[in-house]
Amino acid sequence: MKNFIIPAVIGAMLTGAVSCQKNFLDLKPLDRLNESSYFTTPVQFKYATNDFYEKMISWEKIDGSSIYDFMDFGSDISANVNEGVQTSYGRGAITVPTDDKYWDNAYAYIRAINIVLQKAENYSGKKEEIKQYIAASKFFRAWHYFFLLKRFGGVPLITTVPDIEGAELSAPRNSRYQVVDHILADLNEAIEGLPTEQAIPTTEKGHVSKWAAEAFKARVLLYEATWRKYTGTSTDFKGSEGPAGDQVNQFLTEAIARAKNVITKGGYKLWNYNSSLGNRSSYYLFCIDGTGSNPSGLDKTSNNEFILKSMYDLNLRPGGINLSRTMQTYQLPNRKMMDMYVCTDGLPIHKSSMFLGYDEVSKEYQNRDYRLLGHVLGGSAGIPAKGSVKLDGKLGYTNYKFAAYRYPTYRADNQESQDYPQIRLAEVYLILAEALYEKDGAISDADLNSTINLLRARAGVAPLTNALVSTNGLDMLEEIRRERTVELFGECTRFDDLKRWGIAEYSLNQHICGMVVGDASYPTEFRDAAGNATALYIPRNYEKGGVSETVVNTPAGDVKAILIDASANRNFKRKHYLYPLPLRQIRLNPNLVQNNEY
Repeated sequence: MKNFIIPAVIGAMLTGAVSCQKNFLDLKPLDRLNESSYFTTPVQFKYATNDFYEKMISWEKIDGSSIYDFMDFGSDISANVNEGVQTSYGRGAITVPTDDKYWDNAYAYIRAINIVLQKAENYSGKKEEIKQYIAASKFFRAWHYFFLLKRFGGVPLITTVPDIEGAELSAPRNSRYQVVDHILADLNEAIEGLPTEQAIPTTEKGHVSKWAAEAFKARVLLYEATWRKYTGTSTDFKGSEGPAGDQVNQFLTEAIARAKNVITKGGYKLWNYNSSLGNRSSYYLFCIDGTGSNPSGLDKTSNNEFILKSMYDLNLRPGGINLSRTMQTYQLPNRKMMDMYVCTDGLPIHKSSMFLGYDEVSKEYQNRDYRLLGHVLGGSAGIPAKGSVKLDGKLGYTNYKFAAYRYPTYRADNQESQDYPQIRLAEVYLILAEALYEKDGAISDADLNSTINLLRARAGVAPLTNALVSTNGLDMLEEIRRERTVELFGECTRFDDLKRWGIAEYSLNQHICGMVVGDASYPTEFRDAAGNATALYIPRNYEKGGVSETVVNTPAGDVKAILIDASANRNFKRKHYLYPLPLRQIRLNPNLVQNNEY
């Protein structure tokens, strides 16, 4: 890996950025450049496209973006209700903004990409020399249009570099179906022109590969297929064209093929060092940052699970955000999330005789999925001992996923420098399993063994089988979705998943609850047999409107748990599946139609 600084001149020329950007992909400073004289050699196209990697949303705040705006905060599986963008969104408490930095940024990045593609058309050398950089540009244009699609639905498709009075600046919105077609077309060209991971030299690792483009296309295809299947046209803006035809099975079929290609040909491997890391691979995978970031001395070269990543380094590009502190404060699992982790027999806690209950804090951690231990307890912490958890205003659960090992000793605030996984192999397994089931309404045990059960094996959980499902009255699709929720916890997928499954209104409008505190019928460490609060619990510290608890359904029956956010505060509607277009853009371009009901 080489150190480099993206020159401010090129950064400003391509994206309008005014500050010098840092990255790792072998850029070299160039002086006195201008757009007309710059794109004359392959290496110049390489330097220009390297800038695109930094624009993917990850740890470092670029152009005002924040990864925290897209994590699970405020969702149905998060206990965080501190005021913030995602918390308000999860409650349906959003209004039409004057500006939206994510609209502005995406179109600025697309303009930069279009400049490169326009210059490639006029390149006087052999096109084969710049084929990889054209393909990378197509990949990143698809990346940003997919971001816009998820956030706004149909948006204007800009594929040229308009002048100040260009007709493109007053273009109407394209339908989501046209945007999807364009994304898929760009990805086809990217897949054709990008090198395989195996063909990328060690000094060039970090560049997008053919397999990354295929994995991303599989993600797009599954997303759009399930959106059309469950959400349909209900969010299409007024006057939008509908789909040309029913493409759901077509998209699912290709998602399956693309995912299989990545799995069988990509050479990627799940990161599993359970034997030397106390079965906590699910924690250490997300904080690999030098040999001191785990007890086994493993560094980033040990990780062949990340297919595409945003690269960080303590000296060259530290994360620059209070990552560990934030993860342990805001990305907290709630009652629903804690109960999603199955027992080691592979059964949900409502079905498993191995689940021990909640009367002692330690019991709900025993006989459970290793991911529960890794996510909630971190690397070395043991199961909480009796009397060690005090509910005095705290939530009782912590999140360690993405938090640095031995924080703040090994890595202090703003210094955490683990890579951010944009696409990883585990997600591709999940895409394949879900697409198979959605297409056929069934999935074979062989397909489960080559996808989801590889993740469950790392998590110390018995395989998911058709017999397990039928014998125990489970629903296979629900179990596939459970696996996705648990594996990708905190990885910016939950809101998108709820919306493409068409269940966001139901899921987001439920009570958000914390630890089970019990009552006289179910005494715990926090309430005794008389129903009185013990010294470990201060109910008034949780009161909102005089209420601090609510009844939740658990394997122990209907028992009381801390009420973090009441359903009365949550009013997520179908219109909230998409964000409103910013007012300034509508004023600048009256041909833009606002999303429904805003």
